[in-house]
Amino acid sequence: MNNLESFVIGIRGLQSNKLRAALTMLGIVFGVAAVIAMMSIGEGARQETLQQIELMGTNNIIINKIAVKQNSGNKTASFSPGLTLKDAAAIKELNPLVEHITPMREMAVQVIYKSSVLETKLVGTTPEYLNAFNTRLAAGSFFKSFHLDSYSNVCVIGTGIKNKLFKFENPINKKIKIGELWFTIIGVASPKNVAASSITGLGVRNFNEDIYIPITTMMYKTEKIETESFFITTGRGMMIFGNQDQAKVVDRNSLDQLTVKVTNSDQLKEAAHLVSRIMERRHYGVKDYEIVLPEQLLEQKQKTQKIFNVVMGAIAGISLLVGGIGIMNIMLANIMERTREIGVRRAVGATRTDVLKQFIFEALTISVLGGFIGIFIGFVLTSLISTYADWKTIISPFSVVLAFVVSVATGLIFGIYPAKQAADKNPIESLRYE
Repeated sequence: MNNLESFVIGIRGLQSNKLRAALTMLGIVFGVAAVIAMMSIGEGARQETLQQIELMGTNNIIINKIAVKQNSGNKTASFSPGLTLKDAAAIKELNPLVEHITPMREMAVQVIYKSSVLETKLVGTTPEYLNAFNTRLAAGSFFKSFHLDSYSNVCVIGTGIKNKLFKFENPINKKIKIGELWFTIIGVASPKNVAASSITGLGVRNFNEDIYIPITTMMYKTEKIETESFFITTGRGMMIFGNQDQAKVVDRNSLDQLTVKVTNSDQLKEAAHLVSRIMERRHYGVKDYEIVLPEQLLEQKQKTQKIFNVVMGAIAGISLLVGGIGIMNIMLANIMERTREIGVRRAVGATRTDVLKQFIFEALTISVLGGFIGIFIGFVLTSLISTYADWKTIISPFSVVLAFVVSVATGLIFGIYPAKQAADKNPIESLRYE
């Protein structure tokens, strides 16, 4: 008896009890679907993390300002100058590994255009910002060095600002009111995909909702107000909200962030160590700043992601294991019921190999068909997760092939033992079986 005949007999055996075959297949179906869904979630999270880290710049060292309370018992805190442009100059002068440094000063502001009012964030920076954060422009141009020298009232807005204030208008050369000052829009930044989880978890800023102005304009034409609970910003004469007794005007030379771009990524940790030493000396040992390496954040997120993938893969693997055990149990029960049939086949000339192949083909048919159905359900499940859970999912060809191969292997491994049990039955005793 050839393989085709064994396959046909195996299919007829499954057709004789369709409900049992379908129930046996369920374990494989859900196991394959789980593998595809879990791997797509893991791959989506990995790609999203990479994208958000790239926004911060993998070659960057980020220095953030930290508020130090004067009543904390740290007597040296008052001697620290805070984060300033002098820190940037010192790092640039003493660290040969640095390509350029981008200062940033942030303020929460009200933006007015015609009758529209919008709460957003104002960012004072330099032209190097484009290179530091891989920013492109959708329209217009970024401000230049001469804008800094002349304290120009020009700005570049994010895509989110453009969509909210200038839905069907070209914003270039239009004027908007920020605080008490009027600014001319000279450019619109290209949109960047920033996940909400990354804004809170990685500290990635929502670039699409920012307005960029020359840092000199911010320092000398606006005032930054801080209170214990929150800060707002103002042009000269703008009202201060909050507890005015505890409010203070921040030094106009202070910064919120310095972004240090390193020439060679292989020397990033070495450069970061040198930056740390420079900052420690300049701030007299006061930790009113923190140094963040996006590369290290990426490594931490990837480690966490690997653990997540292992756990999810284990859960999906258990589903396939349960499916394989189901195949074995049902086939063993099936063989017991068909003992007399096995005896008749052996009596009319079927060999042990013929019986073995028949039941192996039955197990393979269940696992292969279950694998295809599981792939379809996996795609549907992934789409539902992406739509309703708002998670980024990516189905890779590798996950589909892996899930299918594992399902077939599961059917084969758990089908061999029952098939061997059937082939080893004594023909005479099988014929006598009631």
